[in-house]
Amino acid sequence: MMEVRDQLNRLVRIPEIPKRVISLVPSQTELLVSLGLEDRLVGVTKFCVHPSEIRKQKAIIGGTKTYRMEKIAELEPDLIIGNKEENDQEGINFLAERYPVWLSDIYTLEDNYSMISTMGKIFKVEKIADDLNTKIKASFDTLKVEKGKAVYLIWNDPMMAAGKKTFIDHMLEKAGFENVVKTIRYPELNSAELLKLNPDYLLLSSEPFPFKQKHMDYFKELLPNSKIRLVDGELFSWYGSRLVFASEYFQSLG
Repeated sequence: MMEVRDQLNRLVRIPEIPKRVISLVPSQTELLVSLGLEDRLVGVTKFCVHPSEIRKQKAIIGGTKTYRMEKIAELEPDLIIGNKEENDQEGINFLAERYPVWLSDIYTLEDNYSMISTMGKIFKVEKIADDLNTKIKASFDTLKVEKGKAVYLIWNDPMMAAGKKTFIDHMLEKAGFENVVKTIRYPELNSAELLKLNPDYLLLSSEPFPFKQKHMDYFKELLPNSKIRLVDGELFSWYGSRLVFASEYFQSLG
């Protein structure tokens, strides 16, 4: 057995090289596959859509907030990988009493690099993890853009925005936007508050709420002087290996 600390500074005792892994986070599922560890995965969530075939090949253990505990027990995992924000704390506590649970806690690219490095160490694929980090870092080093003030909406009715102390806020900064929502986490906004913020850009995310053209039309009437954009929510909110594609996408936004 070996002992590793997760990003909440919890000490987790796991096998020398885990062989039966459950991922509770879509972006971390994709990361494990990118690190060549698909054969170690025995369970994923119904939201794990990358790679596209993964849900057909692995057991579905529920969503990111609710879990099929009996299915997890059947799978006999020797490691469960989750995230502080994306997973339900009560469910995580229940699982942690029964299995090794490693949690990420990611707000910045540096947090992401640390998480990838730790996965490399746990699974003895340090070279692949280091190469992935190098590739992501290089792509962001060449990203030099300034776009303007922005509001990034993640939900509609009620309207919710990405505020400070979120990974999305960090990605907005990297993409050249100034996030004018200064409240922490994901505050609700009403139309009057949105008008007062008067952003240069209103970014409507593809997830978790699937904003469509009809929503763009509504906001164009509300904010006639703002640029309204439907944006790829995965590239603003997924950490892990998906970040390889983020900088080029951010560069293209205008």
